[in-house]
Amino acid sequence: MNDEMDKSIFERSYCPITCSLDLLGDKWTLLIIRDLLLGKKRYQEFLESPERIATNILSDRLKKIETAGLAIQQAYQQKPIRYEYVLTKKGKDLKPVLQALVQWGKTYYPGTKVFEAIDR
Repeated sequence: MNDEMDKSIFERSYCPITCSLDLLGDKWTLLIIRDLLLGKKRYQEFLESPERIATNILSDRLKKIETAGLAIQQAYQQKPIRYEYVLTKKGKDLKPVLQALVQWGKTYYPGTKVFEAIDR
C-alpha cells in the first residue's frame, strides 16, 4: 500500500482496535447497532430507546452506519416514501462484540438490565 491509500483507509493507525473505534467509538453508534440487533428498524423506534438520542445525532449516525456498510436502508412505504434499516452481514457480525460488552457490564455493573428483542 502506498501512503496516499493508507490515509484513506486508516484514520489514525493500522491497529485494528483503533480502526474499529474510529467507526464505533462514539457514544451512540453501538447503541443503534444494539437496537438493530434487537429488531428495531425504523427511525421512530430508535428515538423511543431509553437513552433518548437527539434526532440530528440519530440521523447522522444512521448515515455513518450505512456508509460503513453495517446496515442498508430499504423502503417499506412508497407514498410518502419511508425507510427502515436492516443490518448487513458486517453489522450482524458485531453481535458477539455486543454480547461480550453485555457480559462485562453485567459483571461490573450489577443491577443493569438487558433489553429484550422486539417481537414482529
